[in-house]
Amino acid sequence: MFVHFLVSGVLGMLIGVCRPFNPDNSRLCARIYSVPALRILGLKLEMDAQGLMQHQRSCVIVANHQSNYDLFVLGSLVPERTVTIGKKSLKWVPLFGQIYWLAGNVLINRANAEQAKQAMLMTTETLQHKDTSIWVFAEGTRNLGKGLLPFKKGAFQMAINAGVPIIPLCASNYKNHMHLNRWHSGTVKVRSLPAIPTAGLSLDDMPALIERCRAQMQECIQGMDREIAAADDDANLKARGGVRGQH
Repeated sequence: MFVHFLVSGVLGMLIGVCRPFNPDNSRLCARIYSVPALRILGLKLEMDAQGLMQHQRSCVIVANHQSNYDLFVLGSLVPERTVTIGKKSLKWVPLFGQIYWLAGNVLINRANAEQAKQAMLMTTETLQHKDTSIWVFAEGTRNLGKGLLPFKKGAFQMAINAGVPIIPLCASNYKNHMHLNRWHSGTVKVRSLPAIPTAGLSLDDMPALIERCRAQMQECIQGMDREIAAADDDANLKARGGVRGQH
C-alpha cells in the first residue's frame, strides 16, 4: 500500500501539473488511488450506483464518511467533473495536498467566517454555471462505522442556493468488519439513491430536506448491512456443513 500510494501520488501530480484545476482531475486521481488499492486490500466492492453515474447535470453528492479508506472504497464512483470540499490545511499535506489542490477541489478555511462564506458563494457559482458537481461528506467528520452523525447544513445550503438536486450515496458499515490480514478482507456495498430535487425550495425548507436525506441514507445503510450479515451467515453455514461432510 505504501508503494501504491507513492506511485499514485506521482501519477496524480503529473495529471495536476499537466492540466491544473481541471474539475475532472478528481475523478481520474480517485480511480488511480482506488482500483489497485481494493485489490491490494482484498476488499470486494458491490456497487449499485447507476443513478449517480448516469446523472448528466450538476448536483450535490452527499456521502457517509467512515475512515480514510473511503478514498479507496468510493474513489471509483466519482463522476465526471466532480470536486470536493476540504479544509484549507490539506493543501500543505506533502504530495497528497498538492494533488488535491491541483485537482480543482474547493479549500475552505473554516476558522475564517468571511473566507468560508466566499468559498460557499464560489461553490454556488460552480454548480450553476460550470457544469460541475460537488461531493460532500455531510457529517463533517468520520463516523467510524457507528451510524450516521448529524448532518451539517453546508451541502444542503449549496444545493438550495444553486437549485440543483442532491444525490445521496451510501456505503455499508465496513469500518468494523474489515479483516486486512486475510486474502478476502470483507465486502462493502455502495448504493446511490434517487436524486432529491431542490428547485423551488428556500432555506426555510432546509431542516426538512436534511432530515429527509439522512433518513433515506440511514435506511439504505442499515439494509445493506443486513444483506452483508445474511450473506456471511450463509457462507459460515456452508463452511460448517462442508467440515461436517468431511468428518
